[in-house]
Amino acid sequence: MRGRDDACPGALRLHPADDGSLARIRVPGGLLTARQAQALGRVAEELGDGRLDITSRGNAQVRGLAAGCGAELAARLRAAGLLPSDRHDRVRNIVASPLSGLDGAGYADVVAWVRELDAALCDEACVGTLAARGELSGLSGRFLFALDDGRGDVAALGADVTLIATPGGGAVLRVGAAGGCGRGERRPGRGGRGW
Repeated sequence: MRGRDDACPGALRLHPADDGSLARIRVPGGLLTARQAQALGRVAEELGDGRLDITSRGNAQVRGLAAGCGAELAARLRAAGLLPSDRHDRVRNIVASPLSGLDGAGYADVVAWVRELDAALCDEACVGTLAARGELSGLSGRFLFALDDGRGDVAALGADVTLIATPGGGAVLRVGAAGGCGRGERRPGRGGRGW
């Protein structure tokens, strides 16, 4: 849940900086369409300082935003499909194996997992009991999901929730920043479930 110290910026919650306001736009799994990439470029050029930064979690950051541009920024991001839920703007922190499905390595193509998880985060009705209480929108802006295709490239990030593909179409679900199989993990088929 969000604490008082959760000052993570978002697309709707701009952060004041020396060079103007800063917006952080969540890009789950680093997946962008060409149209979305162009929209981000236009936002950076027309509303910000012309630069687009990529964060360590693969999100986009626009700096140098003028005061009072928040409504226009949000409207542009919504139109591009980059802001599917105002309520869940800052909880869509999903990293994924960047080469998944592209190079033949790994045990699964996690792109579908990214899209399903993002849809579930934005539409709490998909998530059952947590949805009824509205708990997903209350996650900290620092809460991180990692979807690893089995090569271990994002499993080592210490995410709050990590799903790791295994041989034969299975997966291991790790809850907490534990390193490897152990306490806090559940395997689908043994009481765990995937998205």
